[in-house]
Amino acid sequence: MRIGLIGTGRIGAFHAGVLSRHGEVDSLVVADADPARAAAVAEHTGATAAPGVDAVFDGGVDAVVIASATASHAELIGRAARAGLPAFCEKPIAVDLPGTLGALHAVESAGTLLQLGFMRRFDAGYTAARELLRSGRLGRLHTVRAITADPAPPPAEYLPLSGGLYRDCLVHDFDILRWVTGREVVEVYATGSDAGPAMFRAAGDVDTAAAVLTLDDGVLATATAARCNGAGYDVRMELAGELDTIAVGLADRTPVTSAEPQGPPPADKPWPGFLERFAPAYEAELDAFVRVVRGEAENPCDGREALAALRIAEACELSRRERRPVRIAEIPAG
Repeated sequence: MRIGLIGTGRIGAFHAGVLSRHGEVDSLVVADADPARAAAVAEHTGATAAPGVDAVFDGGVDAVVIASATASHAELIGRAARAGLPAFCEKPIAVDLPGTLGALHAVESAGTLLQLGFMRRFDAGYTAARELLRSGRLGRLHTVRAITADPAPPPAEYLPLSGGLYRDCLVHDFDILRWVTGREVVEVYATGSDAGPAMFRAAGDVDTAAAVLTLDDGVLATATAARCNGAGYDVRMELAGELDTIAVGLADRTPVTSAEPQGPPPADKPWPGFLERFAPAYEAELDAFVRVVRGEAENPCDGREALAALRIAEACELSRRERRPVRIAEIPAG
């Protein structure tokens, strides 16, 4: 199989390494807006560096992996669809609903494959939580608590392009909430704070956010996010039921210190970032993509799944701005 990889930044370079080692990938061609960066990744991984995106699409590839800047995702998804190529794309499809819907329409019209990169669906902890919940171990689920906290904020120039904290960061929590519970969010109430670095206020964004989400079976969920969590990269989910409570992301590298005299010691090596924490999940999602392209598996996360998570993020942003509960039904679905 010959795969084209577009975008060789941090996550793209990681994907290049994974794909170059995959037993079913015979050749890999990479391209980037910065040709020198693509050449460096190609040299490191044994891939072929293309002079640009056009060369990838003209290079006889069987599938494309899109890891370029967010603003380019929708156009590249559409281009892959028109070329009849299956595509894997890092989230998001686009930072707004019109862009997302347009790309999905292109894929559906062409009848091609689109898999979205919500890597938490491939994490061992989230997978186990999903299975435990379905096994009845927790009894009736009543509360879910989700946390995502970055150790340091992104560069200031990234913020205006990110779509904001709900769309860029918490969208992972919204997707995994749906996937683990198997339920839909029907209403949100969200708020945020821009009391941190001034660059968030300049971008019209927040550095800390919280949302209360009501699921269609009455379960209540909270999702919080922070851009300035100096203790380390902290991603967790707690699921509480009438019979038991379980936690995802609670281990010896979780950047949390107990205040109890007999509590566990603080993490010796807290997670520094998302790539380190979710490296096995990133590998597994690309392996899944290869198997889907080969016709050996069903698509584990198609574009409509990404739309569902984005609609929750859009509802949260609307709730924050208007300071009111927002029903998901208020957000267009197509």
